[in-house]
Amino acid sequence: MTALIYQPAKNAMQSGRGRTKDWVLKFEPSAPRYPDPLMGWTGTSDMSGQVTLSFKTRENAERFAKDHGLIYEVIISAPRKRRSKSYADNFSADRRQSWTH
Repeated sequence: MTALIYQPAKNAMQSGRGRTKDWVLKFEPSAPRYPDPLMGWTGTSDMSGQVTLSFKTRENAERFAKDHGLIYEVIISAPRKRRSKSYADNFSADRRQSWTH
């Protein structure tokens, strides 16, 4: 079984960065998905796709994968670029964008 270890991205519905500091171990699907002929729902015979494990550090996730004999891949996300903004920039004379009103 192959596993992915990564830090989840911030959800579009979140305003903060909660639950993005932990590391997640998630299994890659080993069987393809198929549509149910009656209802049209998507199904699979692979139940490991429903398992998601959360760890405080990347080292703990890697240790768990090694202890259980899993083949794993670590995906390291790019550091977040922080742009400083201030309210006064909306009224500066050298604004980058034109006024919309």
